[in-house]
Amino acid sequence: MTSVAITPAGRQPLDFFWFIPTHGDGSYLGSERRQRPADFAYFRQIATAVDQLGYGGVLLPTGQSCEDAWITASGLATVTERLKFLVALRPGVVSPSFAARQTAALDRLSNGRLLLNVVVGGNPTELAGDGVFLPHDERYAQAGEFLRIWRALLSGETVDVDGRYYKVKGGRLDFPPVQKPYPPLYFGGSSDAGQDLAAEQVDLYLTWGEPVSAVGEKIAAARKRAAARGRTLRFGIRLHFIVRETAREAWTAAEQLISRVTDAQIANAQRRFREEMDSVGQQRMAALHDGRRDRLEIAPNLWAGIGLVRGGAGTALVGDPETVAARLREYQAVGVDTVIGSGYPHLEEAYRVAELLFPALGYEGRRHALGGVATNEFVAAPPAAPRLHAAS
Repeated sequence: MTSVAITPAGRQPLDFFWFIPTHGDGSYLGSERRQRPADFAYFRQIATAVDQLGYGGVLLPTGQSCEDAWITASGLATVTERLKFLVALRPGVVSPSFAARQTAALDRLSNGRLLLNVVVGGNPTELAGDGVFLPHDERYAQAGEFLRIWRALLSGETVDVDGRYYKVKGGRLDFPPVQKPYPPLYFGGSSDAGQDLAAEQVDLYLTWGEPVSAVGEKIAAARKRAAARGRTLRFGIRLHFIVRETAREAWTAAEQLISRVTDAQIANAQRRFREEMDSVGQQRMAALHDGRRDRLEIAPNLWAGIGLVRGGAGTALVGDPETVAARLREYQAVGVDTVIGSGYPHLEEAYRVAELLFPALGYEGRRHALGGVATNEFVAAPPAAPRLHAAS
């Protein structure tokens, strides 16, 4: 996997991912102006761009408002070379045996570029539309049983289970995955039940972008729970990015992004987060700003404006490249090794992050890897030809 190498020496590299906006994209939140529909041709543009720019992978979201992540990833895998795909695994929505076959098939199709994002779900209203009616903690118990079956099948075992939620007799997988014993499991859950699931089952624990101290506390708690089970975890963070050449430009872009959001839209979104969702992570996101426009910089360069109306990840790092890189190093210091980024609109912001932030992190992505010097209308003068010297 391509990684973003952070200096100074001694630090491990960050894995830097991007996001495929399968629910649509645009330049303004809360407005139809300059919006882009959820169109596969556009997803392909983003995926091929970030593949060439040097990102290690992409996250594909899940839910009623999104195009299906598995089908979309299958299409994008055929037009990319290195990019990995973080696709939602939905306990409770599909059976573990069916999910195991899907996993193996997409891992083979992509030649080992599949990652799984375990999504238990935090919106009972939406879950009811998928036929899931379990209360919060019980959904995590079901997910644990699901993953034990899923992992056994992908590891080549024949499975006989008569569990609380699943009954499997003679389950097996005839076509194994490329990655052994199975593609890595990613997961984010802020509740006690979520952290217990992470400690027992997954490889990388994700958090949304909270202040560094809060992220550090969450990581320490998850690490302790995993250690009690004889396991270790890696850690990642999900953040938006608004990076410009100067801080003033970045903050202006942040304000422009929410300039068309109305107070009524904010009130409606915050009500929905409170009344319809039982996600502890969403509650933590909403509490960062309480729906107030005057409380959006919740930590240095950490801006919660996106969370006024967007569920899930609602914070962005805002600033010039060197400052944003410094903030990322603070997260790395408390244990983060993976960043899943995004920005509006996602195609243009993928380029901005790669061109501005990657060099500040000590990494120049594919442009550096390919080598050579650009000679075109954007270069003031062509490189000087080497001078020849007569032999003495």
